[in-house]
Amino acid sequence: GAANGAEEGNEAAGPLGAVVGGAAGAVVGGIDGLLGIEQRPRFRQYVVTQHRHSYQYQDQIGLGVILPPSGIDYYDVPEEYGARGYQYTVVNGQTVLIDRRSRKIVQIID
Repeated sequence: GAANGAEEGNEAAGPLGAVVGGAAGAVVGGIDGLLGIEQRPRFRQYVVTQHRHSYQYQDQIGLGVILPPSGIDYYDVPEEYGARGYQYTVVNGQTVLIDRRSRKIVQIID
């Protein structure tokens, strides 16, 4: 995403275009293995078809929240979504990506 956006931006508007295009491409294509804007609806639909149980978390969920090691099911993100190193779960009705080692929420799929 970022590399492709930078290349297209450079071709269209020179070095400044490369910077802007790279940032936009990263958001659309995903950053550091997270789901990009275009991937989210398809991934959300995938999760719905899996009929995953929603874990009820007492506190407010948000980025950086560390989920408990037990009492909640974590699932691998299919390779086709490119989110290597991450798992997902459903918390309070929301799908979240978590870092598999720390169980920290790194992305909320809305």
